Amino acid sequence: MLRSATLTAGHSLELLEGGAQFFPALIAAMDGAAREVRLETYIFDFDPQGIAVAQALERAAGRGVAVFVVVDGVGTPRVPQEWQQRWAQSGVRWQQFQPLGQWGLLMPGQWRRMHRKLCVVDGEWAFCGGINVLDDWLDSRHGPLSAARLDYAVKVRGPLVEQCLQAMQQFWARAQVARQLEHLQWREVRSQWPQWRSLPSSGKPLQALAAQTDAATGAADSHAALVLRDNVRNRSRIERSYLKAIGEARHEVVLANAYFLPGGRLRRALMHAARRGVRVQVVVQGRYEYFMQYHASRPVLGELVRAGVEIYEYTPGFLHAKVAVVDGVWATVGSSNLDPLSLLLAREANVVVYDAAFAQRLQAALLTVISGSTRRWDIAADARRPWHQRVRDRLAFGLMRFLIFFSGIRY
Repeated sequence: MLRSATLTAGHSLELLEGGAQFFPALIAAMDGAAREVRLETYIFDFDPQGIAVAQALERAAGRGVAVFVVVDGVGTPRVPQEWQQRWAQSGVRWQQFQPLGQWGLLMPGQWRRMHRKLCVVDGEWAFCGGINVLDDWLDSRHGPLSAARLDYAVKVRGPLVEQCLQAMQQFWARAQVARQLEHLQWREVRSQWPQWRSLPSSGKPLQALAAQTDAATGAADSHAALVLRDNVRNRSRIERSYLKAIGEARHEVVLANAYFLPGGRLRRALMHAARRGVRVQVVVQGRYEYFMQYHASRPVLGELVRAGVEIYEYTPGFLHAKVAVVDGVWATVGSSNLDPLSLLLAREANVVVYDAAFAQRLQAALLTVISGSTRRWDIAADARRPWHQRVRDRLAFGLMRFLIFFSGIRY
């Protein structure tokens, strides 16, 4: 039984495939907002697509909607001066999470990033997934792309929206207090402290959320949960949700993950599933993007293939998805990669769904990708690669393991 005790009923769910579906839905929700818009994103790129989102935020604030935006200091190192001024004039409030200081990422404390992609509109609708505010057809390092970036998001209405809202409110307040402390603004901290302390730590009780009945959404069988990862109380919730679902799989696991370097527990779960007869299909990045993620993952992929896991490399463009389907009923869509950065260091957000219609739509999309846009991993062909490429694999894998050891966290 894959249904978790944390899942609540009464959700309306819409799968959004890529920016072509995500951005029109996001902008339409912002343009319909009457009270509040909250947005968190790792990357906010002011390309034409990002400007369209920035304008929607500006329009919302201009008509009196409370607008809050959080971007990450690595993913979004700067907001253009023009947009800082426009947002200030319209009333958009924004923060940059942990801007890079003088030493940048050389300081281990700066490795803990805000990688969530969340939006809540009027406390009614939530968006969650892997899609940054970034044009699918552009890349900051590679320029125009020959194929759109492959990614997914989900639009949700139902009880988990309140959990999402409260998590975002709390994160905003904590980031604001942290910045005030950094600048020794003690008077501002004292004035904010009562409001910050009054925020709930983990949203409404599950019983209260479940009591928001199916009549609100007309989706009695759509169970869902917001699953967060942070460095305080939710260090392993996303990983545990994967482990539980894979451990209980009986027929098939279909998984797509951009930066796929699972730790020992997840690797064993996938291999055990394959050995007990579950068909396990994993879609990974087929195009070289980052040295560490590309080379360090290859020894792990070989280990999984030898255990019976099917590995497929996505080749037309860049894979950015972080999704999975188990037995056609359980699914997850979110921001978390299955690698050390996401599972040990970053703030992440996934939506976990128990709903056959939603899961099967996502599974159909993934199977279409596998059949038409991937090449299957071949151990023999991998072994025939030039020796220097295989040496790079081992060096990258060893360096990744050293960094994990250095962090003091078991993975």
